[in-house]
Amino acid sequence: MRGDGGAASGPEATARDLTHLLFDADDRERIHAEWRRLVSGEAFAHRPGLTPAERTALSYERLRLVNDTVAGTAAEVLTYDAHRLAALHEWTGFVDGGLCTLASVHYNLFLGSLLDHDGYRRDLTAFTAMERTGTFLCTELAHGNDVAALETVAVLDRETGGFELHTPNPGAQKFMPNTSLTGGPKTALVAARLLVDGEDQGVFLFLTPLSDEHGHLPGIRVRRLPDRTGTPVDHCLTSFDRVRLPREAMLEAAHGRFDKDGRFGSSLGNRRKRFLRSVGRVTVGKLCMSAGTLGMARASLAIAVRYSEHREVAAPRAGERIPLTAHRSHHGRLLRALATAYAMTFLHRSVLDRWAAHDPTDRAEREAAERIVAVAKGWITWQARDITIESRERCGAQGLFPENGLADLPLSVEGGITAEGDNLVIWQKAASELVFAHEAGPARAPEGELTDLPFLRDLHACVERIWQTRARSALREGPSGDPVGRWNETSGAALEMVAAHARLAAADAFLTATARATTTRPLLESLARLFLLDELRPHTGDLLAAGHLTPAQVNALHTTTNHTVATLAPHLTPLAAAFDLPPEYLTATPIANADYLNRFTY
Repeated sequence: MRGDGGAASGPEATARDLTHLLFDADDRERIHAEWRRLVSGEAFAHRPGLTPAERTALSYERLRLVNDTVAGTAAEVLTYDAHRLAALHEWTGFVDGGLCTLASVHYNLFLGSLLDHDGYRRDLTAFTAMERTGTFLCTELAHGNDVAALETVAVLDRETGGFELHTPNPGAQKFMPNTSLTGGPKTALVAARLLVDGEDQGVFLFLTPLSDEHGHLPGIRVRRLPDRTGTPVDHCLTSFDRVRLPREAMLEAAHGRFDKDGRFGSSLGNRRKRFLRSVGRVTVGKLCMSAGTLGMARASLAIAVRYSEHREVAAPRAGERIPLTAHRSHHGRLLRALATAYAMTFLHRSVLDRWAAHDPTDRAEREAAERIVAVAKGWITWQARDITIESRERCGAQGLFPENGLADLPLSVEGGITAEGDNLVIWQKAASELVFAHEAGPARAPEGELTDLPFLRDLHACVERIWQTRARSALREGPSGDPVGRWNETSGAALEMVAAHARLAAADAFLTATARATTTRPLLESLARLFLLDELRPHTGDLLAAGHLTPAQVNALHTTTNHTVATLAPHLTPLAAAFDLPPEYLTATPIANADYLNRFTY
């Protein structure tokens, strides 16, 4: 079977073969096709002139269209299919960042948590039919990164067997989207500290109706927050005034449940572990946030490349004009971003496959899978921000108009950077584990040339090793008896180690995908080479000092990179076209078309 879908005999065939590799090969139809078709429809076209409130309401309308799409296979099936769920975010993120958020909350955090805890013991019809939208209330106004210390309480009532949900102080107000009346009736999963006979048993989730067709229910107070930057979502402060909940409101599983006599029991003695089990869906959420920003990055590049082909500037000879792509200063930046976008895509596919295949009963395997998901989320979303900014800049003032599909993307990416765990925080956790729990790359890279992909890959492994060694030394030599002080001495090197670990994982995923290609392999090898060379530039000093590079190789790095860019320049168009943006979307984006000067209406 051909790894890239068939023979390539021109730009269109090359793009088609690359698309096959980028979008899960023979599984592309099952994972991606329905979402690509959905966002091609008129309902997802850009609508100028809407207020933030109208844009939020539109996102809810589109969420129902998503639900109509999955009705045949049931929302529960989607919730358990990590590949299709992530792909939903990958394709909807660039057309409606608000929808991306709503879908993540409803299908992953809300329905996913219900199913992970209770299986099919509850009647979920109201949620799968979208009669009620699900939301997930965990973060509090005073507890973001330390959400395990949240203060909302659910007090067991021995007389009724139910619970009293209460917000004890202003800092315990839930600081989350989407609890307003926009979008119809809502039900939340509320993360609250379970108090049994005055004893704190840890944080669990409680199914709590928030509103109906008449408004918010008694005891529920919702205050809509001011409009935020980026795609609008109905962010609110939500609090509870001694709201009575029935016994079945608590989501139970082995980590916490009551027996028939009302005695609480748990398979986990540690309250923090109980909390992490309750909110276990955030790992899939990281995959979804990564996917959403990945789609945004690719869309921004597809638009920027098409614009650079159509936009002409004065040529050296009087009376002649040439496209922007004729200039190395322009196409070189786009090619570097394209190389990174390919690396991001292949990394996401690799990490998603690993998560979907991991054995949840194997603690070490589960923790390793969770860690690489977190590392990839940070790297992909940060790269997406850089790419969307670069793409917007390459389109000049035209890129500042939302109608051209670029202006909102950087700020939408910002939401992904913070959602499901702030990047820096989740990287800090990964760093603390990787310092000693992981053995970095070789002490010395084998000799090679800068055009040799395995050699370049091993140089990145050496960078990881260098920073791990520094982190280990800093941790050992840090001030004794001062855990914060020791980590402060260690964290800088440890975070550099995580960044190197992410780049290496992306490189390995890129090279693995390249090996599967046939007719497009030389092109992908050049693109992978550009990625590896470009990412190597900031580390040449360390590599030279450690003897992994020679002075001659450091001096040749720029020339080798420049030659690689020149080799790739004629292929700029098919490399971007392989992102397979729907023609309807591109046709409706003025600067993505040759006649944009006649079509663009500000």
